Amino acid sequence: MRAWVTQLRKGLVEFCVMAALRTGEAYGYQIIQRLESAGSLAITESSVYPILARLAEEGFVKVRAAPSPVGPPRRYYRLTAMGQARLREMELHWRGVNAAIDGLLKEKANG
Repeated sequence: MRAWVTQLRKGLVEFCVMAALRTGEAYGYQIIQRLESAGSLAITESSVYPILARLAEEGFVKVRAAPSPVGPPRRYYRLTAMGQARLREMELHWRGVNAAIDGLLKEKANG
């Protein structure tokens, strides 16, 4: 993978993980599946779990353990009210950045 693609993804991983939880509670593997189903967001477990731990520590995500049909208990994650507010803030910022970049790209194509 090209270095610039990796850097771009690194900057978006937290936003994407939080967005994957927007639809409701999920355990780690479900979050990864949601990210993969979105297309070009192939984010690995080694990236997702540290972010989930940090988001929980910061109060943006609530974690609960529940029995698993196989193996150890699963850890389920959901956005807290503070996490939902942060996600809205991130989304507004993203929309502004996206519009600015789209404007630059259109300007170059038309210029």
